[in-house]
Amino acid sequence: MEKILNPAALEKDIAKCAKALDDKIKGVGGKRAVMVCGGTGCLANDSEAILDEFERLIKERGLEGKVSVNHVGCFGFCSQGPFVKIFPEGTLYHKVKVNDVKQIVDDDLIGGKVCTNLLYVDPVTKETVVRQDDINFYKKQKRISLHGCSLINPDFLEESLGYDGFKGLKKALTEMSPQQVIDEVLASGIRGRGGAGFPTGRKWQFAANQKSDIKYVVCNGDEGDPGAFMDRSILEGNPFEVIEGMMIAGYAYGASEGYFYVRAEYPVAVSRLLHAIGDMEKVGLLGDHILGTDFSFHVHLREGAGAFVCGEETALLNSIEGKRGMPRPRPPFPAIKGLWGKPTCVNNVETLAQIPYIIRVGAKEYAKIGTEGSKGTKVFALGGKINNVGLVEVPMGTTLRTLIFDIGGGIPNGKKFKAIQTGGPSGGCLTEEDLDTPIDYDTLIARGSMMGSGGAIVMDEDNCMVDVAHFYMDFITSESCGKCSPCRIGTKRLYEMLSQITNGQGTEQTLEDMKELAGVIKLGSLCALGQTAANPILSTMKKFPEEYRAHVVDKVCPAHVCKRLIQFHIDPSLCKKCSKCARNCPVNAISGVPGKVAYLIDQKKCIKCGTCLAGCPFHAISKE
Repeated sequence: MEKILNPAALEKDIAKCAKALDDKIKGVGGKRAVMVCGGTGCLANDSEAILDEFERLIKERGLEGKVSVNHVGCFGFCSQGPFVKIFPEGTLYHKVKVNDVKQIVDDDLIGGKVCTNLLYVDPVTKETVVRQDDINFYKKQKRISLHGCSLINPDFLEESLGYDGFKGLKKALTEMSPQQVIDEVLASGIRGRGGAGFPTGRKWQFAANQKSDIKYVVCNGDEGDPGAFMDRSILEGNPFEVIEGMMIAGYAYGASEGYFYVRAEYPVAVSRLLHAIGDMEKVGLLGDHILGTDFSFHVHLREGAGAFVCGEETALLNSIEGKRGMPRPRPPFPAIKGLWGKPTCVNNVETLAQIPYIIRVGAKEYAKIGTEGSKGTKVFALGGKINNVGLVEVPMGTTLRTLIFDIGGGIPNGKKFKAIQTGGPSGGCLTEEDLDTPIDYDTLIARGSMMGSGGAIVMDEDNCMVDVAHFYMDFITSESCGKCSPCRIGTKRLYEMLSQITNGQGTEQTLEDMKELAGVIKLGSLCALGQTAANPILSTMKKFPEEYRAHVVDKVCPAHVCKRLIQFHIDPSLCKKCSKCARNCPVNAISGVPGKVAYLIDQKKCIKCGTCLAGCPFHAISKE
């Protein structure tokens, strides 16, 4: 692609690329297009080898020039990948293996026959579904942040331009003043998608009001919540969209430098982002005097080492500067004094991905989506005890019931829904009584949880909520940077108390001590990591008091999860005296006489490994 030197040239290229992409999707000239999922989840299941096999067989069958093959971003329905989509028909094949490629090439691409054995089967109606939009998982979603994912090749600038790419930037630079851009973002009502939910336009206005020789835009791609992969998938599927959002932000409040901060554990996202930056620099969409205007913008990338605390904006800024990732006291806030002491706005990946859409369609149109206090859409990484694991983007105000049972497909194996943890380690649990709660910032907080960055972990009746709190506190304790003593020491003490409870050593006083300490940590910690550290404990104690009471009073774990509170028993009336359990026991905790005396477990020796239960052919052993 030649240099794009002015708005007219960009408009011409957008039109040309849009026609090329439309022709590919519609199969103009009888051509077919194969799109293979290139998200991390599918790459881990051989999607790169699948693409290579397509290329090999297409060449071998003489289909070059008639069939194109590309990788695209995440389809979202991760539990059903790898996906292969065939255009112009829009046929979607799921759980494709390398060995299936020959059948798709010979039967579909050559023979024109759909491979029904590779189609998704609706678990309720048992009917095969040919097209993506007809699958229940997708029906109630609306893609704004995930715009272009699963359709465009994230390595091709041309395909981004062909799918609305940089229309927002062109409009901002040629039709709007910087203040008009800020006003539009303010009018849209968009709030930061990184967790706190602060109005994005207000943050930009603070930075715009500062006089400085240089200002910065920082994109926070350091999502560290367990089970979260929203930012990663957006960067993998359409990095150009996020760069465009960053550039619009820079134009709005006078920043000329942008920094991406992405964790090193995201090599695919990092690679595609660097490739996108390079391509944009080549054609002049990044650099000096973009589109012949006075606006100049340069983009850099820093890789994080995986510290959860660096998701906090001031710790992230320290890390970019080459310092240890530890929070700074606020005020001053980064919009006043941020990166290298200059005005800086730190925006989440998902936030920046929504900005081009807002500028393209206008604030009024965007504000029609969502609720009064929470506009637009939100991406969730839906995981845990759920049938449809994957990436979901829904309008704000969608209920938890819709998210879990309509889109998520409900709980596997006929188990009962117990809770959903939203907001990651900083959030809390919501239960069956909260299922009709609309998903928005204020409602979730009122219910004892929070939006967070978008992790949503579903739990069923087999989960122990004390153990869940123990898991999150273990994570928080490990990730505390140690700068302030309430977090450094307090989270460690909370973890120790929870360990006492799960080991059967806790008392009712332990519960009172945890509540008191949780309040101290919340009020005294320097950053949000410590201030929200006790949320999983307080939330589960409030929603599931009977489980905590069972652990500390009855010394039992109702869900049979906490090992020290489990006991295995052999029913003498069912025991066949075969000695298999005793022979399998790794610590010789089971005694009896083969064929004569029923076997018995010595609870003092038992290490709760469950080998006896798993190996008994007569179901004589139970877990209590």
